[in-house]
Order: sequence, then structure tokens, then C-alpha cells
Amino acid sequence: MPLMVEIVTPDRRAFQGEAALVNLPTSMGGIGVLPGHQPITTLIAAGEVVLTQADGKVVRLAVDKGFARVLADKVSVVTEAAIDEAKIDLKAIETAEERARAAVAAARGQKHIDSAELAKMEQILRFAAVQRLIKGRSSPGLTD
Repeated sequence: MPLMVEIVTPDRRAFQGEAALVNLPTSMGGIGVLPGHQPITTLIAAGEVVLTQADGKVVRLAVDKGFARVLADKVSVVTEAAIDEAKIDLKAIETAEERARAAVAAARGQKHIDSAELAKMEQILRFAAVQRLIKGRSSPGLTD
């Protein structure tokens, strides 16, 4: 019996389907989830979720921090952001990083720093780094 997997963000469902194996980047290190896994709720770290389907096809998603719950052959991931490896756009990542770095630099130059805005910019930079790593690993010879 396969695992039912759902990965959601605040604004959309990034993935819904079946998998024979799910590898998750938790805050304590990576874990693999097979059907019949012990129920667990864990923090997800920014990283790569790897879904191996029954036919051997592998689906990779870049995810930001969040939570995962494994219960009765269902894996639910709630994360700040998620994107399928095939949809990662390095040019868009570069543009987002430049804007976030500029905003962080401007915020640090002010007397009163908006901590929520600074946290958002740090999230953008963190997720951009994860996407670069995943896309770089899937594209041999890729240069920036």
C-alpha cells in the first residue's frame, strides 16, 4: 500500500499524490518514511523532499521550514514555501535574492528594524539557497 502525500503552503497545494518512499529534511536530520511508519509529528528544515514512486520515478521538491505529520500511511507537510525541482527558475531566484539582500541592507541602516520584514527577507534568502542547491544537483555543468 503506497503512502498518500500532501505538501501544502499558505497559498497552494504544492504536491498531492502517492509515493512508495518519502525522504524528509527534519530539524534533527533527514528521515525516510515507508508505508507502516510509526506515527510522528516533526519540524521540517529548509531542504529537499524526495518522493520515490512505485514505478521508480523520483519527484524532488525544495521546501522551506514547516511541519510534517505521518499518520496511517499519510504524510502531510505544511511549509512556508515549496516548489517542484522542474519549476525552479534560477533567474527568478537571482532577482529575488538581490531584492532581499537590498532590503536587509536597508533595514540594518535604520534605527528601528521591522523584525517581521527582516524575517521575511531571511526566509527568501534561505529558500533561494535551497532551490539553488537542488537545481544545481540536478543540472550537471550548471554555472551561475
